[in-house]
Amino acid sequence: MPYPTRRSISHLILATAIVAPQLAMAQAADFPVRPIRMVVPFGAGTTTDTITRVVADAMGRSLGQPIVIENKAGGGGSIGSDLVAKSAADGYTLLMGTVGTHAINKTLFRNLPYDPLRDFVPLALVGQTPTLLVVGAQSPFGTLKDLAAAANKAPGINFASAGNGTSGHLAGELLKTVLGGTMVHVPYKEGGQAVTDVIGGQAHFMFYHPAAVVPHMRAGKLRALGVSSAQRSVTVPEVATIAEQSNTPFDLVAWFMMYAPAATPAPVLAKLRGAVNSALTNVDVAAKLAAQGVEKAPSSLSGPVAELAGFNQREIAKWASLVKQSGAQAD
Repeated sequence: MPYPTRRSISHLILATAIVAPQLAMAQAADFPVRPIRMVVPFGAGTTTDTITRVVADAMGRSLGQPIVIENKAGGGGSIGSDLVAKSAADGYTLLMGTVGTHAINKTLFRNLPYDPLRDFVPLALVGQTPTLLVVGAQSPFGTLKDLAAAANKAPGINFASAGNGTSGHLAGELLKTVLGGTMVHVPYKEGGQAVTDVIGGQAHFMFYHPAAVVPHMRAGKLRALGVSSAQRSVTVPEVATIAEQSNTPFDLVAWFMMYAPAATPAPVLAKLRGAVNSALTNVDVAAKLAAQGVEKAPSSLSGPVAELAGFNQREIAKWASLVKQSGAQAD
């Protein structure tokens, strides 16, 4: 059998260069032809898991293929995120990322196994949720000024969170710079126990998602003293923002962004974006997300990928300063 000549090798390379894009386009045109895997980097029953299932169900109906949820919890969401970062860029493995996985973790982990910007392409900002500053219903603190007064009087106060480096922890650190005084952070292994201790008075206050604390507020077990976003929450519009009460800039929100691995073909990305955006405009989906305290993303972030990537980059910078200020480190 004769050895291939340099010319025949060149012809083979040229043919491959011509055929490969055509094959990719053909595959993209048929996409999807099998079920899609949506990785949730947190456990079942979490807010991230709940909203992912709502959106994925509607997306699956639009795409004509089921979207199977796979929970890969651990490492503050880094395990599941890394799994998707290293998956085939064919549109069949997606991620529901969060402010934690794609903003906070960049600074919180010294050896993060993935890069939030380089390894992913954003599909859509699914929504955002402010956190509520809550105290127990029997707490002596009725206003933000009461908290400030107690923090500035020995021995100070403490605040709970769902763990080091979480958005609730970092919101508490920012509040410390606004109100001054002594505020000692008490991290818990999970948010539910932290809420229980705030209700019981073992912890003075905490920042947490509306979906988790509003039911306790309605039941008369918790009281909200402020909202972490610049604008009042749609869920509890009667609660004033921290910014308006303190006359100091304060704007922290948790958010949920759907991602695909970097290098996913553009036609596939277009189909996926169309499906998720269609889901988010569905009245039933919107109502279910609102029930979880998830609010619509700003209209300025519903357009091109460059806008979403720019938002992601700004969020990394914003949370990086708070992580450094807190001294939190996950590894």
